[in-house]
Amino acid sequence: MSVINDTFIAPPCVEPVTLLFEDEHVLVINKPSGLLSLSGKNPLNLDSVHHRLVARFPGCTLVHRLDFGTSGLMIVARNRLINAALCQQFSQRRVSKTYQALLCGHLADEEGVIDAAIAKDPAQFPRMVICPDTGKPARSRYRVIERGIFPGESQGGLPVTRVALTPETGRTHQLRIHCQQLGHPILGCDLYGGRLLPGAEQAERLMLHASELTLTHPVSGEPMTLSAPSPF
Repeated sequence: MSVINDTFIAPPCVEPVTLLFEDEHVLVINKPSGLLSLSGKNPLNLDSVHHRLVARFPGCTLVHRLDFGTSGLMIVARNRLINAALCQQFSQRRVSKTYQALLCGHLADEEGVIDAAIAKDPAQFPRMVICPDTGKPARSRYRVIERGIFPGESQGGLPVTRVALTPETGRTHQLRIHCQQLGHPILGCDLYGGRLLPGAEQAERLMLHASELTLTHPVSGEPMTLSAPSPF
């Protein structure tokens, strides 16, 4: 068995975790880009969404996570029973999530589906790879919102497309690697080919934001639809 050596140290994140909804059962927050969802094993990676929230809401647990560079909506359970109920909704695909992203280049089609199985890349942790033989099934939908130009070092700027992304499964790095598979990686993505040239300060973050979340309240049974506008 190969030993995975994770040497990543998260830089300090000064942006707050914004609380959007709170009751005695669940919290819904807006996570900033550049903050871990869960604290790492390295003590230098202690700061995280969970670390900040548990100080204020003892016993709270994360139901799902967002990548370090991804911003946007997360739902947090106030106790383990609520966590189990919400995790069941996720596993049964009764939770709808929509992301906004800026993709490199102008997409030819207005909408489409990326259906490509994803597996771990044992040689390049934490990267994932498209692998139809050993990967887990993964499916994402995209819809073009607008096409434009992102300012950068290159003359005239960089053509980009703002899209709405809807993952139908929940694999690690799914949207990032599926957009790469589409031929239009997410702007600012360091793992899958979307990093701009040095000096384009506006794209230092990953341009991926969890903008909408729809689920059923685990106690009341009422539908919950939440949104957080894209910061880019």
